[in-house]
Amino acid sequence: MRQSSAADGAPLAGAVGKEGRFATLTFERDVAASPSVLWQAWTAPAARAVWAAPSPSVTVEFLEADTRIGGREVSLCKVEGAPEIRCEIGWLELRPEACSVNYEVLSSGDVKQSVALVTANVSGTQEGSRLVLTVQLSSLAEDMAPGYREGFGVGLDNLADTAERTLLLQRVIQAPRSIVWGAWMNAETLPQWWGPEGFSCQTKRIDLRAGGEWVFDMIGPDGTVFPNHHRYHEIRPEGRIGYALHWGENGPKHADAWASFEDEDGATKVTLGMVFSTSAECREAKGFGAVELGLQTLGKLEAFVTPR
Repeated sequence: MRQSSAADGAPLAGAVGKEGRFATLTFERDVAASPSVLWQAWTAPAARAVWAAPSPSVTVEFLEADTRIGGREVSLCKVEGAPEIRCEIGWLELRPEACSVNYEVLSSGDVKQSVALVTANVSGTQEGSRLVLTVQLSSLAEDMAPGYREGFGVGLDNLADTAERTLLLQRVIQAPRSIVWGAWMNAETLPQWWGPEGFSCQTKRIDLRAGGEWVFDMIGPDGTVFPNHHRYHEIRPEGRIGYALHWGENGPKHADAWASFEDEDGATKVTLGMVFSTSAECREAKGFGAVELGLQTLGKLEAFVTPR
């Protein structure tokens, strides 16, 4: 169950310039997902690409995405018959599962439309979480507050929906990041550990690069064959992999996925996220044990890179 509300931001007292140029907007959402899942949906580029467009008539093309303090995200918002809007985001603070601060600059051509400071606060339990977003807006070309109010309102509804159909797996692997990355991004070693305990992989084609793919069958302990097709759209060495999951070769897509790799006291924290096409598919996956089976896969990765 999700509830939402948005508090209007009246122009700040003492604002300089025409009325409405400065505004503070506040948005609140209750999300049926844990803070860790909400945080990943809010910050992971693969998940942001899922919920960024406010409606089917709007296309958001991501040109770059670097979610770390000092990192930048640049995207183009496209609507047929209207000028492109360029959005540049700079991450100023990232406190996982708690708080983020970023600036945002919107431009049309060479003209800056607005500059904003966006603060997100996350809280909650395993059963649910709460997001409070504050946007401190300076409109440069026109009063942008109505557009921000509508755009962020719809966008955060999309974010909440995305978080509620996201499955998240994390494991700290006791090996350096270069070793873990090397085992994942190697066409010979990936099939050796991928899959839950008792499963094996038979590769038909594998090309581990952006624009590449892995077509393979996963074979269960009882001999059942599960056809898989992974299509890779982003490879950031030792940092992040973005890909789509399909039911069999060229079959329908059932999830957008990503894997991220972070140093943690000499070990590597691996995060594996999947945004399913529908909430029902996500619930079904959890029902047949996708979390437990996925953690077995990460356990096999750790055993592979830390042989005894």
